[in-house]
Amino acid sequence: MQYRELSVPGAWEITPQQHGDPRGVFLEYFTSAAFVEATGHRFDLQQANCSVSAAGVLRGIHFADVPPGQAKYVTCASGAVLDVVVDIRVGSPTFGRWDAVLLDDVDRRAIYLGEGLGHAFMSLEDGSTVLYLCSTGYSPGREHGIHPLDPELGIEWPSQDRQGRPISPQLSAKDADAPTLAQARDQGLLPLDDVVRGYVDSLRADTGH
Repeated sequence: MQYRELSVPGAWEITPQQHGDPRGVFLEYFTSAAFVEATGHRFDLQQANCSVSAAGVLRGIHFADVPPGQAKYVTCASGAVLDVVVDIRVGSPTFGRWDAVLLDDVDRRAIYLGEGLGHAFMSLEDGSTVLYLCSTGYSPGREHGIHPLDPELGIEWPSQDRQGRPISPQLSAKDADAPTLAQARDQGLLPLDDVVRGYVDSLRADTGH
């Protein structure tokens, strides 16, 4: 299992080792030891979610108040999605930057995004099934969104599905009504970089790193 930190600090791409034979494929998509070695702290699993999306469905950008935030470890069990992490931490040197990882049922990569980061993905195939391991449970009062088509962010969402057919973003009513990054900042919704760093440091201290 290989971890690669993305250009947004606090997020990693995880590539598993797949073991195939005539029966199929086996892989470990999460191990605590590899996770701690890469991030410096444990992953406190509190909730596991699953979503199934048609091609073109765009979910996010979602984030939660810090502390405690909501870290996510995400993989695509079937189909394909472009998974995007956005630095929304006010005061971060990379504020407003985004990075993306293709999650699919071929390479079977995962992505981890720590507390204080924004998360979104676009489905590239009908029936794309995404599994999320979450560090906190659902709490609507502290969860927020940013419009995924905000031109200030300039996220390059795909215009074709995995078969090369044209697709266009399909958003929920809630995501379509979400504020832009600038509006969310002006409203005081975004996490502060120093607060996020302090919280993550406390997780590492608990681990002994």
